[in-house]
Formats: sequence, C-alpha cells, structure tokens
Amino acid sequence: MVRPAEKNDIPRLLELLLQVGEVHHTIRPDIFRAHPCKYDAPALEALLKDERRPIFVLEEQGSVLGYAFCVLKETQNDPVLRDRKTLYIDDLCVDRTSRGRHVGSQLYAHVCRYAKQLGCDSVTLNVWCGNDGAMAFYQKQHMKPRNICMEYVLDDADD
Repeated sequence: MVRPAEKNDIPRLLELLLQVGEVHHTIRPDIFRAHPCKYDAPALEALLKDERRPIFVLEEQGSVLGYAFCVLKETQNDPVLRDRKTLYIDDLCVDRTSRGRHVGSQLYAHVCRYAKQLGCDSVTLNVWCGNDGAMAFYQKQHMKPRNICMEYVLDDADD
C-alpha cells in the first residue's frame, strides 16, 4: 500500500535515507560524504507538514519498504519558460532487501497519479551518472533525459 508518510515513519525514513546516501557516496566519494543523511528527524517532521513537498511510503505488513520524496514546482510568468506545473521526485528509495519486488514501480506509479490529480504536466527527477540501476529503472518507466549537467574536474586538468 502506498500512502503519505507519517511522523511515526521518521526512523525508517532515516534508515532508508542512509542507504541512498551510501549509494551516492560509492558513486561519487569526491562529492558525497560517507554515511550521509540528507535530513535529520526535525527536518523530516517539518517536511511532513509541507503540502508542496509530499512524501509517500510503500508499506507492506507494517513495514516501510520504500519512499518517494517529492516537490511541487511551478513556473509562472517567466520571461523565457512557459507556465508549467511539475512534480519533482527529489528522492526515491527502495530498501536494498526489497529490490526486484516492484516497490519502486508502485511508488513511481503513485507519484504519477498524484501529479495528474494536481494538474501537473510532468514528473521530473535527477539521476547521478554511475547509478546505472536507477537509470535503467527510470528508463523502464518511460522517462527520458531532458537536460544533462556536465562537469570538468579541475584537479584532473592538464596544466
């Protein structure tokens, strides 16, 4: 069952956030710290009250197997961009012991249905290069690259 996250989910959300942090640290230790956690308990409690930042969890037999942190983004009256309403997936995590059981697909489908209910015209997210499993998963969900952030690491540059 996918449902909105609640205050009593915070300890489990923190555990899952650590799993995501470790994936990012493994891919890019030059950017991400070891054992990072994006939020602490008070920050999560505040997020749970923010209607523009919904958090959904997939619960099975009383256990949270994954989450989707979202952010409602709107562009209005921009001189360059068209008016748009999108739901950005800031973070989607499936517990490492529950992968391959369609938890991510169920969370993603729920987010898409929710976005439609809000009148959004798209669902967006970012994926770190090197996170091949996530990239394959999102491509399987029919997502396509929209823009690419590139970098040139100066320490590696020839002088």
